[in-house]
Amino acid sequence: MKKISIGKLGLAVVGGLASMALADNPISTYHYLADPGAAADDDYFYIITDSDDPAPANADGYKIYALYAFRSKDMQNWTDYGIIYDARKVSGINDIWASGIAVHDGTFYIVFPDGGGGGIGYIKAPDIDGPWENAVGNGKNKLVGGSGIIGCDGVSWCFDPGIFIDDDGTTYVTWGGGESNSRPNTDNFDIVKLNDAKNAPVGNGSHVKVNNLPTRKMLEASYIHKHNGTYYFSYSTGWQQGAPTIDYGTSNNVMGPYTWKGTILGDPSMNGRSINGNNNHHGIAEFKGHSYVVYHDRRIAKGHNGLEVIPADDGRANPNEGYHRSVSVDEMFYNADGTIKQVVCTNEGPEQIENFDPYDWYPALTSSKQKGIRSRSNFVQGKKAEHVLLPLSSKESWLRVSGVDFGTAATGFTVEAASAADGNKIEIRTGSATGTLAGTCTLKNTGNKTVYAENKCEVEGLKGIVKQLFLVFKGNQDSTMAIKAWGFEGSGTTPPEPQKPFGGKAWAIPGKIEMENFDEPGTGRGAGLASYSDNDSEDHGAESNGGKSYREDTGVDIYKKATGYVVGYNQTGEWLEYTVNVEKDGDYTMFAAVASAANTSSFKLSIDDNDITDEIAIPANEGEDNWDDYNKVKTNVSLTAGEHILRFTVTGDWLDIDYITFVEGKDATDPEPIGTISLRETVHLNAMSSNAFRVFDLKGTLVGTVDLEGSKVQDALRTAGFPQGVYMLRSVRGNKKFMARVAE
Repeated sequence: MKKISIGKLGLAVVGGLASMALADNPISTYHYLADPGAAADDDYFYIITDSDDPAPANADGYKIYALYAFRSKDMQNWTDYGIIYDARKVSGINDIWASGIAVHDGTFYIVFPDGGGGGIGYIKAPDIDGPWENAVGNGKNKLVGGSGIIGCDGVSWCFDPGIFIDDDGTTYVTWGGGESNSRPNTDNFDIVKLNDAKNAPVGNGSHVKVNNLPTRKMLEASYIHKHNGTYYFSYSTGWQQGAPTIDYGTSNNVMGPYTWKGTILGDPSMNGRSINGNNNHHGIAEFKGHSYVVYHDRRIAKGHNGLEVIPADDGRANPNEGYHRSVSVDEMFYNADGTIKQVVCTNEGPEQIENFDPYDWYPALTSSKQKGIRSRSNFVQGKKAEHVLLPLSSKESWLRVSGVDFGTAATGFTVEAASAADGNKIEIRTGSATGTLAGTCTLKNTGNKTVYAENKCEVEGLKGIVKQLFLVFKGNQDSTMAIKAWGFEGSGTTPPEPQKPFGGKAWAIPGKIEMENFDEPGTGRGAGLASYSDNDSEDHGAESNGGKSYREDTGVDIYKKATGYVVGYNQTGEWLEYTVNVEKDGDYTMFAAVASAANTSSFKLSIDDNDITDEIAIPANEGEDNWDDYNKVKTNVSLTAGEHILRFTVTGDWLDIDYITFVEGKDATDPEPIGTISLRETVHLNAMSSNAFRVFDLKGTLVGTVDLEGSKVQDALRTAGFPQGVYMLRSVRGNKKFMARVAE
C-alpha cells in the first residue's frame, strides 16, 4: 500500500495462487505479431493481432493479411487460436491491418481496415475463434470508406479502427490517422455512433478534438475505453519527435471533446529491442478488477532476454526488426484522480491471477512460454479457426504451462495428434524441460500430418499445485507431428482452504486488532480466498525492517516504527481482512490509530461484506512528523456475536494505520488515548537544519523546490506557485521528509 510508486509495479497478489512465477513477454515466441487490440468478459481476456509472418527477412514494408486471436483466464497461460480471419480467403477484401475488438452479451465484434486504408469492415462471431460473418448490414461489406455506408470523413488515413461498446450497449467506432501539416493537428480521427438495429452509423462521423495537445502530433491507433465513468481516447503520436508514444485524453462524453492528460506507454525500447522512430499500437481492457495494456515491440527479432530469433517467412535468419514485431502485455494502473500511470514495459508481464485447471480440453497452443516450435493455421471461411502445433522435435522443443492445480492427483494425459513417423513422443515433466518425468505418450503413426488420432498415457506424481509443467516433444525429425489438442484426467482439483487468522486465533471483540496481522490468505481456486488486496507487489516498508518484509509475498506495505509495525502508504481500493470473534451482540465504539498528511484520506469497515461504518475521514497532520504523529478517529458500530470477517477498506488515499480497538458501549472511553486530531495549521519549520526542500508530486516526480525559512508550509508552497494538491517534501540536506497539502 503506497502513496508514491517506487520501482516495478505489479498486480495485487491473489491468495492461493500456485506460484509467484511470472509470465514471459511476448505472449507468443514462434511467430511475428503486431498491432494488438484487447477486450474482456467475465471469463477471459482476449487479444487480437495482425501478423508480420508473411514479410521476408529483408522487408522494407508491411505484408499483413490476417488476424490472429488469443485468450487467457489467468494472464499467464495463453491459448493461441491462430488465424481467425484471412483476407486472402475472403472475397471482396484486401489485406488486413491493425483492428479493434469488443465483446458484448456473448457476441464478439471486430472492425478491420480493408487494404490498409481502403475502408473499414465489420464482422461478428459467437466465439473468439469464429466463425466470423459480415455485420455491416444494408447489403454492404464495408462500414466506412469505399462502398461503405459512411465515407472516411476527410481524415488523412482511413484505417486503424477501434470499437467501443458502452455500458448501455451503444456501439461506437473510431478510425483514422495521419500527420498532414496543412490541416489542424487534432482532427486526424473520427468517432461514429452505430445504430444497433441496422448496424449502421447514425449521421456522419465526428472529428475528435483533443484540447491542450502537446507538440507531438496525433498519428494513428485510435482507441476508446472507459474507467470509473470517464472516457479515455488514446492514440499513437507522430514520428516528428522521434519514437511515437501512446498518449491519451479524457472526457465525460464519449464523442468528446477530450483533454490531453499524458502518456500511457513510451517507446518500448528496453535494451534496444525496439526501433526509435517506428510505430506502436495498443489495446486496453479491464479484467477481474485489473487493467491491462497490450502493445507491440521487437523482442523476438532482437533476441531480447534470450529469446529464440525465429526466421522470417522466407526462412532467412535475423529478419529486419522494423517489420517483424512481437506482442506483449503489462498491467496498467490509475492514479487517484483517474489519470493513468505510465506503463512499465517488463520482461515478465503480468502476474498469474488464478491457477490453471488441467482437467479441460485445450487447443494445443495453450502455454505461458514456448521453445523450438512452429504452428500452422487452417483457416476456412464460415468455420471455426483451427491452429495446430508443429514441434521441431529433433531440437529442444517444448511448451510450458504455469501454475497448474492438479488437485489430489492426475492419472492420465490425452493428446490429439498426427504423426508421420515412428517414435514421436511427448514427455510430461515438472520444473523444467529436463525436470522430473511424470509420463510419456508415444504417438501413433497416422501416416501424415493431416490425419489425427487420440493418444493416451498414464502419469504419476502430478498432484497439488505444480508451478511449471512442461510438454516436451521428442522425435528424430522435425515437423513430423502435428498437435491439435490435449488435456489431463484425474480425481479433480484440490479442495480450497479458506483464509485463516494470523497466528491461528481470531481477534477478540471487544479488544485491539494490530493491522499488520491480517489473515493468512487461503489456497486453491475460487473466489473469496484472498485476505488482502494491494495495488502492487512491492513492500515499500521493507527497508524500515532491514530489507525484510514483515509479511512476505504479500506486497502490503508494513513499516517498522518505534511503537511496532504499522500498515502505511494506503491507496484507494486496497483492503485487509481479519477473522474476529465478537463476544456478544450490542453496540461498540471503534477507535483507530491513524496518521495522514492529506485531507483526501479515509477508510470504512465492513463485516461479512456488509458495511458497518460510513467513510471515516482523516483530517491531515501538517509538519515534519506527520507520518509519525498518530491520532485517533472513532465511530459507533453495532455488532452481532460470533465469528466474522472484518474488512478494512481504504476509500481515500494516503493514510497510515497502526491498530483498531473496539470498546463495548456507545461513545465509550478510549483505553489508550493518544491525543486528538488537529490540523496544526500553525506549524513552522524554523528549527530544521535545512530550509531548502525538493517537492515531489504523488507520482514521485520532482516538480520543484521551496524554501521554508520562517514560513508556514502551506504559505511557502503557495507563494512558490504550487497549485492545490498534496506533495512530498524532502530536505536538500539531511533526511527530513514529510507530506504537505496546498488548500484553496
